[in-house]
Amino acid sequence: MQPNTLLDAILDEAGISHAGLAAHVNQAGRRRGLALRYEHTAVARWLKGQRPRGQVPDLICEVLAGRLRRPVTLDDIGLGVPGEPATTHAGSLSGFVERATALWRSDEQQRPHVLGAPAVTGTPAVMPVWEWENPPEDVDVSRGGQLRVTEADIGTLRAARAHYEQMYRKTGGVATRTRIVGFLNAEAAPLLRGSYPDDTGRQLHRATGGLVAIAGICAYDSDAHGLAQRYFHQALRLAKASGDRGLGAYVIALLVNQSLFMREYRQAVAFAEAALRTAGRHITPALASDLYAMQAKAYAHLGDGGGALSCIRRAESAAGRIRPGTEPDETGYVQPGLVNVQVAEALLSLGELSAAREHAAAAVDTPAHDRGRVHRLAMLSTIELRQGNADKAVATAVQMAEQARGMESQRLRDRLRAVREYLVRCGSAGTADAAELIDGALRVPL
Repeated sequence: MQPNTLLDAILDEAGISHAGLAAHVNQAGRRRGLALRYEHTAVARWLKGQRPRGQVPDLICEVLAGRLRRPVTLDDIGLGVPGEPATTHAGSLSGFVERATALWRSDEQQRPHVLGAPAVTGTPAVMPVWEWENPPEDVDVSRGGQLRVTEADIGTLRAARAHYEQMYRKTGGVATRTRIVGFLNAEAAPLLRGSYPDDTGRQLHRATGGLVAIAGICAYDSDAHGLAQRYFHQALRLAKASGDRGLGAYVIALLVNQSLFMREYRQAVAFAEAALRTAGRHITPALASDLYAMQAKAYAHLGDGGGALSCIRRAESAAGRIRPGTEPDETGYVQPGLVNVQVAEALLSLGELSAAREHAAAAVDTPAHDRGRVHRLAMLSTIELRQGNADKAVATAVQMAEQARGMESQRLRDRLRAVREYLVRCGSAGTADAAELIDGALRVPL
């Protein structure tokens, strides 16, 4: 049995205790001529995944609908009949909001079935991208809740996105994730369930989508890949509701990056194509350069040198068109030198060591935020080791290890371990000292 996170979340929203729900269900049952004697222990069993018998699921919907002053369906409370199509509400934007906020709540509670879920592949991985690309669009995203959403509220969400992005860059996703998930539950969830007209609603969904994308990045950085993927899919749905194609393309770039990590190279190519095709003129030069660079890495891993080199040229061309101050906040990660390090990785996969080192060195010579600098130094050190330049590689690896101090990130640890393996294989005295320095960093548990 899987815990019923939807029922848990909607009880929290309605402000009903386990004992309170049991009492209300008993009372509603009496009005139908039923002699029910449920207590809080029964509700606890329902939350653990047990399905209540007879008319009780309908009675729960009746009680919650009266409390929340809106229709509540069996799918909203996680008690839809398996194998039967979901109700219209469950497939709507409102139903999506209930499922999304239930996930946030489960994440904050550190539910094992959420944190440990594997990433999906095949059709379940592709469908959210297909749904973003294709009709129907959201004609009206207005909602009539109890809390009126203001421009100030949306400004708070935007400020929070910028705050948590900077925290992620400085300290890593492991430390940042609990903070941003707590904010989503405390601040964003009540706003999504609030009251707003269509134009305010589109701004709200866009601002929330940006926040949810950062939550996904932090989950990815924490090795919670199934959870990260669900956050990315949520952010993509929020982007569609906002009507901002550029935001959707940014979220797909995050899915492309995760596909590369999972070695789903053909999927990475297809997702990048979808973003470039569907967003069209809404793709900014910075985002286009990153998408093409990641495509180049995917083609290189597939052994398609021609495809990789073609994408490298497109990435470099798009990077040349980037104009500071004209990009949205989300693409701020595409800093000078990012395309160089992406291209270096593609060239390394193709065995073009000299060209790869030239790009990696250019990336290191360009200022970057703390996290990006670790990645750049790791790539340069790896290439130098592959070229047999042990002394240079050791000096670069030492810089990398020192730069990574204070960051809690599984992805950076992957980088450190990979460089350490190359150092150990090299076997000289200097490389052994650098490997020991990295070992010291890796001993500290996250």
